[in-house]
Amino acid sequence: MMAAEQHVPELLQRFLIDLETTQGSEEVWRLIVCLGRELKLPCVDFIGASAYRNWKKTLFLRTSYDSAWLSAYNADPDLARWSYFRSHAMDRLTPIAVGLEFLDDYHPLPEARVAVLREAARRGMRAGFSIPLRQNAPSQVGLLTFTGNHSRRDMQRIIQAHGWTLSMAALTAHQRYMYHFTREFPERNQITGKQLELLEMIGAGHQDKQIAAQLEISVSAVRQRLNALIQNTGLSSRTELAALAMSLGVLPDPLHKACQAQVDTQGALEDEALDLLILSGT
Repeated sequence: MMAAEQHVPELLQRFLIDLETTQGSEEVWRLIVCLGRELKLPCVDFIGASAYRNWKKTLFLRTSYDSAWLSAYNADPDLARWSYFRSHAMDRLTPIAVGLEFLDDYHPLPEARVAVLREAARRGMRAGFSIPLRQNAPSQVGLLTFTGNHSRRDMQRIIQAHGWTLSMAALTAHQRYMYHFTREFPERNQITGKQLELLEMIGAGHQDKQIAAQLEISVSAVRQRLNALIQNTGLSSRTELAALAMSLGVLPDPLHKACQAQVDTQGALEDEALDLLILSGT
């Protein structure tokens, strides 16, 4: 490593080096859990939703502990809306201290929600640190929480000593996790190579007859593949399939080209302004 890379905490440095070599979302998750355990915050929650304003469109929900006891609480919509994910991460980017030990730092909570925090404390999750996560292309929201059996004072010490490490690790791990999670979509949803080929053509705007001609198959065969693709992805329109093609990288994102054109234009204007300054002797 260059000396310039060594001005960050050693723990964060090691985490990022390992993160860079991950080959799948499962490896990223293991690194996150190992980081939590190293800081004596072994209970880790990682949640992501595919729509920024709609938490019900959950992409994934991972915990490093047996979270089955939470199911009964989450089944109550009036109670579930008080979760850190729904009450904070969907609207804020600021990391927060969480758990029963920090109850006084919050607006008044319903007694039923306080009961959840008490049960969590009984199970070794007295205090923790939550980092909101955000991606806007496509719009997504998430939350990564590290908790342990700590007093308020001890948790404050952990945040003061390692808050930067936890925040940076959460942000970079989320990016890396989503990179792998997206790439794993075809395998996770059993999408075949032929279906991916069809997805690319749909994303390019081709109609069934054009696709049939290019693939040298019947229109009926195209529609059979299309129906299978719709079943495997859970999508219902060609527009949604085209968006999926861009998300998977099957098609280039047109926004990148538009942004590049804007940069080139700005560069040309700057060059022209510089020429004028030279000519004027300024």
